[in-house]
Amino acid sequence: MKSIFGNWTKILGRYSRSLLLLALMPGLGSYDSALAAERVYASYSALERSISVSSLEKYAIKGVISEDLAAYTQYFEPAQLEEFRRILLSPIKLDRVAVSQFLYTPQGEFLLQRLGEVIKNETGEEKSGFHALRSALILAAAEPEGLTLLNLMRKYPSPGIHINLSRILGIAAEWEQLVNQTNYAIDAISKRSLIEAGNTPAGTNFSRLPSLQRQGNFAANKHQFKFFDASRRRVLLTDVYLPNTKLNLKNQIPAIVISHGLGSDSTNFRYLANYLVSHGFAVVVPNHPGSDTKQLRSLLDGSASELAQPEEFYNGPLDVTYILDELERINRSDSRFGERLNLQQVGLFGQSFGGYTVLALAGAKIDYKNLQKSCQEQTLRKSWNMSLLLQCRAKQLHGSFQRQGNNLRDGRVKAVIAVNPLTSAIFGEAGLKSLPIPVMIVASSDDTITPALYEQILPFSWLNASRKYLALLTGATHFSAIGNSAGDVEQLPLPSEVVGEDPVQTRSYVSVLSLLFFQNYVASNRKYASYLNAAYAKAISKTTVQVNLVKSLNQSEIELDKDKDKDKE
Repeated sequence: MKSIFGNWTKILGRYSRSLLLLALMPGLGSYDSALAAERVYASYSALERSISVSSLEKYAIKGVISEDLAAYTQYFEPAQLEEFRRILLSPIKLDRVAVSQFLYTPQGEFLLQRLGEVIKNETGEEKSGFHALRSALILAAAEPEGLTLLNLMRKYPSPGIHINLSRILGIAAEWEQLVNQTNYAIDAISKRSLIEAGNTPAGTNFSRLPSLQRQGNFAANKHQFKFFDASRRRVLLTDVYLPNTKLNLKNQIPAIVISHGLGSDSTNFRYLANYLVSHGFAVVVPNHPGSDTKQLRSLLDGSASELAQPEEFYNGPLDVTYILDELERINRSDSRFGERLNLQQVGLFGQSFGGYTVLALAGAKIDYKNLQKSCQEQTLRKSWNMSLLLQCRAKQLHGSFQRQGNNLRDGRVKAVIAVNPLTSAIFGEAGLKSLPIPVMIVASSDDTITPALYEQILPFSWLNASRKYLALLTGATHFSAIGNSAGDVEQLPLPSEVVGEDPVQTRSYVSVLSLLFFQNYVASNRKYASYLNAAYAKAISKTTVQVNLVKSLNQSEIELDKDKDKDKE
C-alpha cells in the first residue's frame, strides 16, 4: 500500500506531461472510421484533436511512425518525441490486488475522482467514467510490464478516451506552484542553515571528534513481549532492545520508543533500534495493530475496508502509554531488567503516522475546528497534499473522545523526533504552538505523501518551543527513512523511485540526528551538544542526499525569499 500511495502523484505528474504533449498535437482533418473505436481525444474548449491508440502503440514499441502520427511529428523536436515515447512505456510496478483494494477505499476513490477530471470516457458521464478508469488502472497494473500510460489506454473500456487539456494545464500550474513554493522554502532553510553554521564557535573541528556514523560499543539483546490492553481489546506485540551492559541504579538506561507509520511495523526500524542500543539506549518498538502490516494485508485480502480506522488517531498514542505502564511493572519484577530502565525520561521517535503519534504524546492537540475548515470537499479537490485524505478521517472520531479533552500527552515523554509527520489539518497552528518539550521535525524534499512545505516546514514555524530543530533531507522521499522489513514479514516491495536515490545515507542521517537529540534531551549527556547544530549537519552532508539543520525559521523568512526571487525575475 505504501508503494501504491507513494506513486499516485507520480502517476498524475507523469501522465499529465504525456497527455499534454499528445493534446497539443494538431488535428489531421479527417479520420478513418475503422480506427475511431480506439482513439484518444484531446479537447480544449471547443477545439478537439485525436490520434489512434494503435499508432501510439507502434511508435512506443517499435519506433515506427505511422501515417497519422507523421502529421504530428513535424511540430516537435526529436528529443521531445523520444521523451514522449519513453513516458508511454515507463512502468510503475504495482501489485494488481493491492491496486484493486486501494481503489475501493475512500482515499482511492477520491484520487480516482481527481484523475477523472482529466480522463473521461466517450459519454462524459461522471459515474461511468469513474468505473471505467478504475477498471483500466487495475487491468493495466496486471500487465507483466506493469502500469504504463500505453497499457492504461489499451485497457480503457470505452471506444474513446477523452482528455481534458484545460484541466491538465490547471494541474500543471498547481504542481508548478507547489514545486516553486517548496523550492523557496528549501532555499530559505539553506540560507538559515548557513547563518546558524556561521555562529558555531570558532575552532570547532568535527573531523577531530569521534565519528557518530558508526555503531557504538554495546551489543543488543532483543526481547519480545505480548501485551494485552483489555480496555481496548488490543494485542500489542512489542520488541524491546537492551544494551548488553550492567549499570547500577544511579546510571539507569534511558529509553526511546519508536512508532512506525501506516502499513509498516517494528521490523522496519531495526536499523535505528540497533544503532541507538549500541550507543547505550534501551529501545522499545511497538506494533500498532490497527495500522501495521497485518492491517494492510487485511485490506488487501478484503477483510478490512480501511488502511486505518479513525480510532487509530488515539489508539496509537494510547498504545505507547499502555506499553510504558507495562514496562514500568516489568522493570521492577523481571530479572532481565533489574530496574535498570529509566522510564520517567523517555524519548519518542515516529515516522509518518507515527510522527503524528509522538507529537500527540508530546502534547500537540487535535484541532477539530481546523479539521472542519481544512477538510471541506472544495478544499480537498484543489489540494495535492495526499496526507489530508488520512488526516480528515479524524473528523469521525467519537464524541466521547473529543469530550475527554483530547489530551494524549504522556508526562514521561521528554523529547520527540517526528519524521515526515502529518500535522497541518489534524493539529494546525493552534495544536502545535504550545508543545512544551524539545522537538525535532525531519522533512524530506521529495515527499509526495506528507509534502514537506505543508506538513513539516510551515508547521515548524508555528512552534513556540525554545528547543526545536528542523532537519531537511534534500533528495529523500517519504519512504527513505523506512528500513527493510524482516524476512518473515510480508510487505509490499517499494520501487526504487519511491524509496529515493540513497536511502542508506538517509537512514544514516536519521540515526545520527536521533542519537544527538536524545543524548542531549533524554540522557542529558552534554558532550553531544557541540554536534547538534547546522555546522555539524553540513560537515556530514553528502552529495546524493544532503542534510540541513536549523533551530529557527519563521513564515516571513520563506515569504521574503519568495518575494526576492520574484523581484529578480
